[in-house]
Amino acid sequence: MDMENLWADTGRSGFSDKKRYVVETTPRVIERCILMATDPGDLVLDPTCGSGTTAYVAEQWGRRWITIDTSRVALALARARIMGARYPYYLMTDSPEGQAKEAELNGRGPSTAPTFNNIRLGFVYERVPHITLKSIANNAEIDVIYEKWQRTLEPLRATLNAQLGEQWEEWEIPREADTAWSKEARDTHARWWQARIARQQEIDASIAARADYEFLYDKPYEDKKKVRVAGPFTVESLSPHRMLAVGADGELLDPAAPHEGADGRDFVGMILENLKVAGVQQAHKDDKIDFTSLTPWPGAMICAEGRYNEGEAERRAGIFIGPEFGTVSRQDLVQAVREAADAGFDVVVACAFNYDAHAAEFSKLGKIPVLKARMNADLHMSEDLKNNGKGNLFVIFGEPDISLLPETDAKGRETGMLRVKVNGVDVFKPSTGEICSGEADDIACWFVDTDYDEESFFVRQAYFLGANDPYKALKTTLKAEIDKDAWESLHSDTSRPFPRPEGGRIAVKVINHLGDEVMKVFRV
Repeated sequence: MDMENLWADTGRSGFSDKKRYVVETTPRVIERCILMATDPGDLVLDPTCGSGTTAYVAEQWGRRWITIDTSRVALALARARIMGARYPYYLMTDSPEGQAKEAELNGRGPSTAPTFNNIRLGFVYERVPHITLKSIANNAEIDVIYEKWQRTLEPLRATLNAQLGEQWEEWEIPREADTAWSKEARDTHARWWQARIARQQEIDASIAARADYEFLYDKPYEDKKKVRVAGPFTVESLSPHRMLAVGADGELLDPAAPHEGADGRDFVGMILENLKVAGVQQAHKDDKIDFTSLTPWPGAMICAEGRYNEGEAERRAGIFIGPEFGTVSRQDLVQAVREAADAGFDVVVACAFNYDAHAAEFSKLGKIPVLKARMNADLHMSEDLKNNGKGNLFVIFGEPDISLLPETDAKGRETGMLRVKVNGVDVFKPSTGEICSGEADDIACWFVDTDYDEESFFVRQAYFLGANDPYKALKTTLKAEIDKDAWESLHSDTSRPFPRPEGGRIAVKVINHLGDEVMKVFRV
């Protein structure tokens, strides 16, 4: 027997659907693979995220998922796609609605067993009977149904034979009545066939009910009254790392070692070139540092001197650039500030792709403030990046201004629980070295990890603020009515109460309207 693997039904939509990403697999293909290889509740891993098709399909079919990508563009596309999608609500076997549907399909009474909405037990699927001669022969109910209907059919057959003067057996009665028959004969004939068809339908239903079933796993029953959105998920980032290869002669090959690229630029030179054109954007659009000059500096940590105007005064900034593959630590910043102080710089501008948690808490040493600019991951595309100064390639997003509030009971006594109140975002002013607090409206959303382990940020509480009306935007995106009371509990600058963390730390992550994010760790 020849084996085929041609899925002809998946090709057409792949050429007609509008693609979100340069390489995007047709959802139908991913859907078939997931349904063939996994069950509800299983974990699906996609190491090449792209536009998030695998995560989107896995979310639709009740599978857990992890997807990975090195491109910030791909992750942003996938996150927006998953959060803005609407999914059908399938009936779960382990639910009251699912048990009622199973009882209806099996012709039995509903189960009284408790339900726990465990998705691993699967959905309620459409099914087709797998009928065999053995299942028909062993079905004793067919004889019962036959005898029941014979009590109706035999008197009608006898009456019809008497009216027509015939001796027809059951299989000899014609399907259509003759126009020459009397009206009484035609009526008897019609009633006999109605009973004959009803008997066959009941027998067919009995055969189907007692036959084995083939479940249609791509056709679960859907509750049309409910609309489902994506479950909670997080977007985690790991610090880029270097992979050292071994050459033919046993030497280590470091792809991140200083070298000139095809266009003659090294990593630091490329960063300084883009920094001079793009400047450094702070939290507010009108709060930007534009360098009038940017020249190399022969330092160990400070690699360039930047000059910019603040009013009529000219300021000197020491530029520290983090590694292309790696994370900036607090000690790196301390050494850079000390070097800048010896050289008489007014401020240190640190540019890096990633800062560790301790470096994020470091903002000033002595009289010299440290402006920590996050470099856009698009800077990795040095050869293809257009230096038009329009993108947020270097963004300084200040620390969140947080208050810890002890929870009290009706008598004013502390309960041991805590709340977090976000007051705004602290923004560094390079002209004065002061920290100015922004408003809560500068925050698009903020998240709390109520027991931070210093390794992974886990979103335990999430809230959405902003000057615009995110409630209206959410309704427009989902095309559905949102429970306003539930939304109001999320549209808040104060968290719900939580117990004191066992590890002694909480972490707060804030995202502004430009999509830039910052995390700060607090000791409790």
